[in-house]
Amino acid sequence: MIFFLSIFSSQKLSAQSLFSKSGKFELGLGFGPSFFLGDLGGNQGKGAAFIKDINVKLTQIDKRVYLVWYPSEWVGVRLGANYTVVMADDAQIKNFGDAEEDRRFRNLSFKSSVAEGYVAAELYPFTFLDRKEGLAGKFKPYVVAGIGFFKFNPKAKANNGEWIYLHPLRLEGQGFSEYPNSKPYSLIQMEIPLGFGFKYFLNDNFYAGTEMLYRKTFTDYVDDVSTGYINPAIFDNHLSANDALLAKQLYYRGTYPAVLANPSTLQSGYIRGNPKNNDAFFSFIVRFGFRLNGRQTTWYKIKHQNRCPNKI
Repeated sequence: MIFFLSIFSSQKLSAQSLFSKSGKFELGLGFGPSFFLGDLGGNQGKGAAFIKDINVKLTQIDKRVYLVWYPSEWVGVRLGANYTVVMADDAQIKNFGDAEEDRRFRNLSFKSSVAEGYVAAELYPFTFLDRKEGLAGKFKPYVVAGIGFFKFNPKAKANNGEWIYLHPLRLEGQGFSEYPNSKPYSLIQMEIPLGFGFKYFLNDNFYAGTEMLYRKTFTDYVDDVSTGYINPAIFDNHLSANDALLAKQLYYRGTYPAVLANPSTLQSGYIRGNPKNNDAFFSFIVRFGFRLNGRQTTWYKIKHQNRCPNKI
């Protein structure tokens, strides 16, 4: 595909034409810390959105690869693939004697691998101010937005230390007739990646930069927590004996003093999560990229050396 597009783009085009002079395709890599934003974990006080509830101890690494096509230097079309792990743990919350105590007593935790694929637009609003030819030495801020899908599969640690996948256990009664409002969730979900960043071109072909990419999701079950506790006896009606045993062990892992004194208060007085807010995650990435057909690449030089000389 790149070969045929390169042949097509060898025709004479003006500076304002569809394809830019300094390159049309970029191949890039990126890596950096990723953070989960959901019902579990957090910091002092009430749970809140975005960076207030980041727990640095649980930081994981986001790894990505992407291909960007530039119909013009001010806009790029990115195909991206990312892989990371997200996790949260109520036990990591420091006790300040504030509203965070309720989440500490809840004592739930999870982790999940996340594989993503998405398409997004990169917009470079300051390109129109460029007066210098080429890309070398240019600092290029940008914003990015798109749409994609991600696959996840939450799990938690059982009493024996084994990590157990939670989706099959339906810990909040998903799909059980006794809880008609609790619906099963899919492990493949849509996302909207949103972010901003910058590049610095070391030469016409190679750049380094950084990016913050936030993923808005449409599910509250990345951490397998959304609503309330159910009657554990109902697990026996819908799961195998082994799965029912695991479900009873993992659906409630709390240390609420009142529940320890009277377990019957659990279902009526406590919730597992907040269904009003969907989960999200974001990452800060250091990215590197290379123009596949920039001015100094071998392909560019061969293509131009093989041109017929101009007629006198």
